[in-house]
Amino acid sequence: MSGNSGNFDDLSLLSVTMEQSDPSSLIATPEDGGTRLDRFLAQASEIDLSRTRIKALIQDGHLTCNGARVTDPSASVKSEAHYELTLPPVADPTPQPENIPLDIYFEDDHLIVLEKPAGMVVHPAPGSYDGTLVNALLYHCGESLSGIGGVARPGIVHRLDKDTSGVMMAAKTEKAHVKLSKLFAKHNLTRRYHTLVWGLPPERVGTIDAPIARSRHDRKKMAILENGKEAITHYQTLRDLPPFAALLECTLETGRTHQIRVHLSAMGYGIIGDGVYGHPLRSAQMPDQASRDVLAGLRGFERQALHAAHLGFIHPITKEELAFDSPMPDDMTRLVQQIEAGIAKRAGSIR
Repeated sequence: MSGNSGNFDDLSLLSVTMEQSDPSSLIATPEDGGTRLDRFLAQASEIDLSRTRIKALIQDGHLTCNGARVTDPSASVKSEAHYELTLPPVADPTPQPENIPLDIYFEDDHLIVLEKPAGMVVHPAPGSYDGTLVNALLYHCGESLSGIGGVARPGIVHRLDKDTSGVMMAAKTEKAHVKLSKLFAKHNLTRRYHTLVWGLPPERVGTIDAPIARSRHDRKKMAILENGKEAITHYQTLRDLPPFAALLECTLETGRTHQIRVHLSAMGYGIIGDGVYGHPLRSAQMPDQASRDVLAGLRGFERQALHAAHLGFIHPITKEELAFDSPMPDDMTRLVQQIEAGIAKRAGSIR
């Protein structure tokens, strides 16, 4: 019998190996035949795990059938088959220092300002326990950073999404952390982002004032909701790239999760490469085949084209006025060049 067949009829014996506990076994009755594996395991009194956790364990390869791995939680149980479920070791919740190079703009005894590359997670979270900015900061700053602002997110006073690049800062002392956190809470700093959006907003300058909260339909997404927190984004068009895109500069008055992405999407001009909120242009919206060919290429951009281009604030300890500008990263520069080439190609085909 193949452990990956995903088609089992009945379960007669289940031994469960749990961390720090003796193996447990279950014998299924004939009435259990045809039941989904994840549902059956979740209903077993010997297994104190949620169905969601069991499903994840199965998908991650922690269930075997007669020694062969089973990865389909929707599979049915099989008569006289022996299943074994194991739990992976519990991960250490304390981030560990990692020697990851940092591109630093400014550093003193109190804080550090640096460039976060696209693809780097700011702090450890499920699925990203290492290789984060926090791991790099712990190595670079040493023991002075440990525990500032909490064990899991030492020194972090604000975040950029994993696929957003650009300038950000972190605290190096508890005093700086408290004061920087107040700066963000009171919005007493300047943050400007550059982004490439689908289409050409009709208003070249504008303000989006719409409250944001967790989506009622998808807990991983944010949405504009009446009972959400105040969220204000100012934008201006820096460059038109017709008919495909526009380069915008967005200035945050508040700093809600996914704020720019949600606001621009709600305005009807989602960010290129944003698979969650983006809403790319459709081929039917393109007037000619050359434009449709270019559009197909632009859809392949692999992250949201959003870059934290400027950060300005008053140093919370020295009271020095600081401002940092981050140049557009190479991938976004190439994207602009790709759009420009598409515009030229379209113009040539029209002639």
